[in-house]
Amino acid sequence: MPLSAPRIVMKFGGTSVADLDRIRNVAKTVKKQVDAGCEVTVVVSAMSGVTNQLVGYCELLNPLYDPCEYDSIVATGEQVTSGLLAIALQNLGVQSRSWAGWQIPILTDDAHSKARIKSIDSAKLIECMQSGVVPVIAGFQGVDENGRVATLGRGGSDTSAVALAASMQATRCDIYTDVDGIYTTDPRIVKKAKRISAIAYEEMLELASVGAKVLQTRSVELAMKEQVRVQVLSSFEDNPAPMENSLPGSLVVSEDEIMEKEQITGIAYSLNEAKVVIKDIPDHPGIAASVFAPLARENVNVDMIVQSSGSNQKTDMTFTVPKTDLLNVQQILEREKEKIGFAEMLTDDDVVKISVVGIGMRSHTGVANTMFKTLAERSINVQVISTSEIKVSVLVAAEYVELAVRALHTAYGLDAQ
Repeated sequence: MPLSAPRIVMKFGGTSVADLDRIRNVAKTVKKQVDAGCEVTVVVSAMSGVTNQLVGYCELLNPLYDPCEYDSIVATGEQVTSGLLAIALQNLGVQSRSWAGWQIPILTDDAHSKARIKSIDSAKLIECMQSGVVPVIAGFQGVDENGRVATLGRGGSDTSAVALAASMQATRCDIYTDVDGIYTTDPRIVKKAKRISAIAYEEMLELASVGAKVLQTRSVELAMKEQVRVQVLSSFEDNPAPMENSLPGSLVVSEDEIMEKEQITGIAYSLNEAKVVIKDIPDHPGIAASVFAPLARENVNVDMIVQSSGSNQKTDMTFTVPKTDLLNVQQILEREKEKIGFAEMLTDDDVVKISVVGIGMRSHTGVANTMFKTLAERSINVQVISTSEIKVSVLVAAEYVELAVRALHTAYGLDAQ
C-alpha cells in the first residue's frame, strides 16, 4: 500500500556528528525533511574518534578480549549520539526521542562484534513517526536472543539504516557522510576523480567489498536484496530537502535504472589486508576444507585464494584475510597445524588490494590486460589475482597504492576533463 507521505531513513556518520556544532547542523538537516512533510527516522554513528577510543581501551586490557563485553562497551558511543541529537531536535521544536537497538528491537545472531540482523520489529517506530515524533536510533547495534547487546561490525550503522528502511518500506535511505557522493576513486589520491550520479547495486557491492569506504559492504548487499534505494550525500553542504526529481548526491539503485553503463565504474583499494601463505600441504581432496573450516567457525572472512601444486604431492596455498584478523588466524592455523599437515606459515600485512570494477566488463574485453600492462609499466609486481564477472583485483606491496590507483584511473579513462 503506498505511503501517504514520503518515509525517509537518514543516517549520519561519525564525522557528521563529531561535535555539538555538527550535531546541531544535523538537527537542522533533519528538520528540513520534517518540514517538507516527510516521515523521518534517523540513524546515527558514534561521534568521530569515540569508537576507536573505546576499542583501544579493550585492546589495552586484553588484545584477545571477550567479544560480548567488547560489544557492550563500543555500543555506548552511538547511544550517546542518539540522545544528543534528540535533544538538539527538541531545541528546534521537532518532537524526538532516542532509541537503542534493543528497544526496537533489532534482533541479531550471537556473532558478537560481527553480528548479522535476523529481524526488526519496526511497528513502534512507524507509530512514533505517524504521531509526529522523529525516532533517533543508535546505529551499529542490536540484541541477540540471550538479551546481550551485539554490534554489527565497523561501519555497521549503514547496515542498521538500510535494514530499518527495508523493514518500514521507506521511500529512500539517505546516507549522509563527509563526501558529496560516490567517486570513481578516492579523491584524496586522485584529484581528477569524478562523482558518480548513479551506480548499480552490484557495482557498489564490489567497490565496497574491495575497499571503497563510502558504504559498508553488508549495507549494500542488504539494499540490493531488499531493493532499497540508497542516496549518498554530504552533511556539510546546504542540501535542500531532496525530492525524487532533484537528488544532489549519488544514487545506488538497480541496474535497470542506469541508462549508460560504463566499461569501468571505479577503482578501489583496501589497506586492511594481510596475506597468508601455507607451504607444503598434502595435496588431496578435502585439504582446502581443513584449512578454511576452522577459520569460518571463527567468522574470519577469507579472500583471494590461490593454490599452486608443487612436487611430491604437496601444494602451497595463499589467501588474504582482514589485517585485523591476522593474529587470530595465525593462532587458529597453528592450533590446526598437525591436522592440516602444513610445513610452514608465512604472513605479510604490508600489502594492499587494488580493484577495478564495472558492469561494462560483461560486454568488453581486455580489462585485465590493461590492468596488468599498466602495473607492469610502473614495475609494480602483482602477488595475487582474483576476478569476478565485473571485477579484477590484485594484491601488491602497500608502498605502491597511490601510484597504482592514479595510473589505473588514467588508463581506464576515468580522469575528469
